[in-house]
Amino acid sequence: MLALYKELGISDQVVELSNHVIDSLKDRFDEIDANAEYNQLKVIKALQSCKASEACLLGTSGYGYNDIGRDTLEEVYANIFHTEAALVRPQITCGTHALALALMSNLRPGDELLSPVGKPYDTLEEVIGIRPSKGSLAEYGISYRQVDLLKDSAFDYEGIRAAINDKTKLVTIQRSKGYQTRKTFSVTEIGELIAFVKSIRPDIICMVDNCYGEFVERIEPSDVGADMVVGSLIKNPGGGLAPIGGYIAGKKECIENAAYRLTSPGLGKEVGASLGILKDFYQGIFLAPTVVASALKTSIFAANLYEKAGFAVVPNGTESRHDIIQAITLTSPERVCAFCEGIQAAAPIDSFVTPQPWDMPGYDAKVIMAAGAFVSGSSIELSADGPIKEPYAVYFQGGLTWPHGKLGIMKSYQSLLDRGLL
Repeated sequence: MLALYKELGISDQVVELSNHVIDSLKDRFDEIDANAEYNQLKVIKALQSCKASEACLLGTSGYGYNDIGRDTLEEVYANIFHTEAALVRPQITCGTHALALALMSNLRPGDELLSPVGKPYDTLEEVIGIRPSKGSLAEYGISYRQVDLLKDSAFDYEGIRAAINDKTKLVTIQRSKGYQTRKTFSVTEIGELIAFVKSIRPDIICMVDNCYGEFVERIEPSDVGADMVVGSLIKNPGGGLAPIGGYIAGKKECIENAAYRLTSPGLGKEVGASLGILKDFYQGIFLAPTVVASALKTSIFAANLYEKAGFAVVPNGTESRHDIIQAITLTSPERVCAFCEGIQAAAPIDSFVTPQPWDMPGYDAKVIMAAGAFVSGSSIELSADGPIKEPYAVYFQGGLTWPHGKLGIMKSYQSLLDRGLL
């Protein structure tokens, strides 16, 4: 094993340090495996209850009328998330598209969108119109208001109460941290926030951006009152196999609105051919619980290793986990780049490539991304990224298997060590 690690560029020093850290995490890893087993059984039960069959894997072309596989898969998602309906489509291109679709289909001119968890993820700023962009909600006369979190990342309940008014139609709750170093909210905390909002105005739609959070816990935000949960299939629920796609699960009316926006008024969910992609979607959701478990183990390992090296990490090495993302504040652009170079060098695809910061669409600063993935941009695969701006934090996620995730973190650490940045 040491010889193989050495061939992959990992020194005995880093192997020894890593193994010492991993030995201390046995109980936490056992807990992750138990949750994965629970969620695996939940997915199998959904597939069986919805009578998923070989015919469901075949797909359709053209209009996609009577696509049994597509319709059954949406029943499976609704069953897993305990919702009235779901929209799961390859025509939803990414997580941002899924969120934009959910917002634009359920808001009308004169309505107001409220974020009670502070600033949304960077790519949503143009969707909302915080940063002007063609086709934004602001251009359609939909206003926006946000309530920042308190210093300890707690909800400002009094501020939220004051912000809710007669125009408030939809509340968007981002579960994960995005490019921030705040904590990720647990499903229980999200449920408490939703209950508070509903106690003021029961008719307000509560939407949760569930990206990076699926199958981390045994329950989902839809189990605690969310009217919609939204995510990307090239993150957790795609299990590393889905090559594209997104999902929205929730109340029937909300999902119907989203379907009419995605396709056309009068057509809705009835059209949208699956184009032979369904086998990957079905097998991806089947594998997702154990893939998420591998990503969680990798993130916990990263937190503990880098915390020992003196860096601030969120969550810290002992905190409970509610998504797969690990934020590490590296304090300099050189360290961020070196970390990402190490992750890229551990990849199965494009390991020889050196990632560079660049002006990515939807961001206000240069962003560096390491992602030598089988699916381009797949955040459930071993990947790391971050904006080149203060506080110079890198956001690590993924790892389809625990051994690969372990190698990736070791390689990132070795990269910093080799450059004299530790």
